[in-house]
Amino acid sequence: METRVRIFVKGIVQGVGFRPFVYNLAHSLNLQGFVMNSSRGVTIEVEGNNSSIFIEKLTKEPPPLSQIMEVDITLMPYHGYQDFQIVESSDEGSFTHISADVSICEDCLRELLDENDRRYLYPFINCTNCGPRYTITKSIPYDRPNTTMSVFTMCDKCEEEYHNPGDRRFHAQPNACPLCGPNVTLVIGHQSSVISDNPIEKTIELMKEGKIVAIKGLGGFHIACDATNDEVVKRLRERKRKSNKPFALMAPDVKTIKKFCEVSEEEEGLLISNRRPIVLLKKRQNVPLLSDEIAPNNQYLGFMLPYTPLHYLLFYCLIAKKVMSKELRVKSKTQGQNSELRTPNSEQKIPLVTNFDALVMTSGNLSEEPIVVDNDEAMSKLSYLVDAFLIHNREIFMRVDDAVVRTTQYSSPSFIRRARGYVPAAISLHEEGPDVLGCGADIKNTFTLTKGSFAIPGQHIGDMENYETLMFFEESLRNLKDVYRVKPVALAYDLHPMYLSTQWAVKQEGIEKIGIQHHYAHIASVMAEKGMKDKVIGVSFDGTGYGTNGNLWGGEFLIADIKGFKRAGHFRYIPLPGGEMAVKEPWRTAISYIYDIAGDEVMQYLESISFVERYGDERINDILKIIDKKQFSPLSSGAGRLFDAVSAILCLCDKNTFEGEAAIALESITMPDIMDDYPVDIKFREPIEVDFSHTVLRIIDDLLNGEDKGIISSKFHNTVATVVFRVAQKLSSLHKIDDVALSGGVFQNMYLLDTTITQLNSIGMKTYINEKVPSNDAGISLGQAYIIRERIKATNKKP
Repeated sequence: METRVRIFVKGIVQGVGFRPFVYNLAHSLNLQGFVMNSSRGVTIEVEGNNSSIFIEKLTKEPPPLSQIMEVDITLMPYHGYQDFQIVESSDEGSFTHISADVSICEDCLRELLDENDRRYLYPFINCTNCGPRYTITKSIPYDRPNTTMSVFTMCDKCEEEYHNPGDRRFHAQPNACPLCGPNVTLVIGHQSSVISDNPIEKTIELMKEGKIVAIKGLGGFHIACDATNDEVVKRLRERKRKSNKPFALMAPDVKTIKKFCEVSEEEEGLLISNRRPIVLLKKRQNVPLLSDEIAPNNQYLGFMLPYTPLHYLLFYCLIAKKVMSKELRVKSKTQGQNSELRTPNSEQKIPLVTNFDALVMTSGNLSEEPIVVDNDEAMSKLSYLVDAFLIHNREIFMRVDDAVVRTTQYSSPSFIRRARGYVPAAISLHEEGPDVLGCGADIKNTFTLTKGSFAIPGQHIGDMENYETLMFFEESLRNLKDVYRVKPVALAYDLHPMYLSTQWAVKQEGIEKIGIQHHYAHIASVMAEKGMKDKVIGVSFDGTGYGTNGNLWGGEFLIADIKGFKRAGHFRYIPLPGGEMAVKEPWRTAISYIYDIAGDEVMQYLESISFVERYGDERINDILKIIDKKQFSPLSSGAGRLFDAVSAILCLCDKNTFEGEAAIALESITMPDIMDDYPVDIKFREPIEVDFSHTVLRIIDDLLNGEDKGIISSKFHNTVATVVFRVAQKLSSLHKIDDVALSGGVFQNMYLLDTTITQLNSIGMKTYINEKVPSNDAGISLGQAYIIRERIKATNKKP
């Protein structure tokens, strides 16, 4: 007797060509039935003799952009379908996973540069295998009416492609062409000159002339200029309010990037992946082409490849128009490599040279505000930064910044910023659980929702320092709650009473609210990724987090599980003169460390390292007057502040113009194969206290004796790693725990992370780090959500 098979597929199966794939597979096997998007995923019904083959191919050979997480198969009574169809989507009140935005595919890139193609040089070319997804999705199911493309009515040719099962654009929701889709316009000055004819060519000319242009992209605006023009990069640095924060770079291909940076096979894989993140790469020595102003005092550059058609046109448009002719055709090699022109009857390759070796592509926003997405807002807020605006009329519904990653021997990618290309992808929590919300911290804020067996971290929000960022937080939260159908029964927030995220959380009504200590949440973020619930030794190093005793913590050793934590050890407290000012000016913290060691002889030490000469008697005496007054100088055990102080003592960086600048400068001069370290005092009674007084004294001695600063930095890093090793070993012996979780922004220091893990592994300890979210404060919300979710689950299980 013939039967019907109903197949329900969960995962990333919308906006990735899944329905066209199912349609064509069913037709190839002569099956009847239907496929349908729903708010839960994709529902398929098939009838015919080859249903078992269909299921096997469905699960083993799905579309490349899809990610199947669950397949439910049910045998049903025979229905008698006459053909196989894609039927209208349904909304069942549940949720499905939303695809992240995808970089332009090889086929579309080839068509983009083919003058015989109807989408030749069209900056919004896309297909089922590439293009915008999350940034244009207003609601689910993922169909054109639910996206910002709904305002563009497809022309006859696009409509035909959209409904043709054999076409690459079959049910491609953003499908468009120059006749019916979005378009770009160049505005020079503040609406003084609007150029609609050849705006991309004119933009290229402007940047070649040394102009700065705001370019509307996939998830927001970039500020762009020629990265090899030192004068214009300096001008941009000045306009960005003198912050030394590194500028992101875009190059046309991997070959070009290799002129500037060392690129491993793993790093190349990340660069050319369809997620197209910014990848942190080690600078080559003595590369004169790029401006030094791009990443001052930093041994890494952040490079990405073009990921939209518009980006490729900025590199190739003028060149393509000059060299294209009817007897030449475009042949594109694999994504991320040089494009080539080749004559039809010859194997001779003609390199398609580019307009630029590299462009600065930094986020288009005011300091500490969200990335700008609206054309009018861009002209209002960014006019002081740029000379022109390259805008388009496709609305960005969800703003998303570029993701920033690096490779390590332990995780690839290792996230610095989890954003475009990776959000809103869910993280498995292995078991079903209640809906909850983690509100995150204030620096590098993200939030995390949970639904079913998944955590859904939101995109990078930024620093919660103003009303605009709070609005972005609420806008993103509202969107993901709607899309994923999340109804939180509880929320978690940071204990710091002055955090904007905390103040927002405690004002929410009709929901259980739970405060979670900052460093405990860091460790819990690692536990969430690994599905850990039992006790671990947590080493949480960052700059600042509010402690349960009202002091500022940051060099913490915890014994933690989902029930709670015990503070088993910490760095010795040091006053931060001026509080927040000491975070911005590390030389203040250096004075505090030296005063703690030298007491009344502090000025003698400060004179020896030229602090008196650099900062003056009056400023230093003002600092000394407030060091012992807690209301002006809060106590801190922060590891990040220790790194700041050492950086200032070595005259590397005495002002943090962005978070972590001094520590980055210190890491940037470390040297390989330095095994020595400095003395340090560890008082092994719980809570264990680590005193770096002797370390700082020996650093000063080495400096005065003319020791190479790179050697001093390496020895200091080795000292911190040795402290982790010794304290973890002691706690393991006391508590019979072998699992160690490392988290916090300080562990984004690769030298420290590698040295620490090597030492811990040498005695058989199992070391765990963040792999799916950043170890900085962007991972806090995952830890918060995991703790309250698991606690609610445990409470509900009790009789």
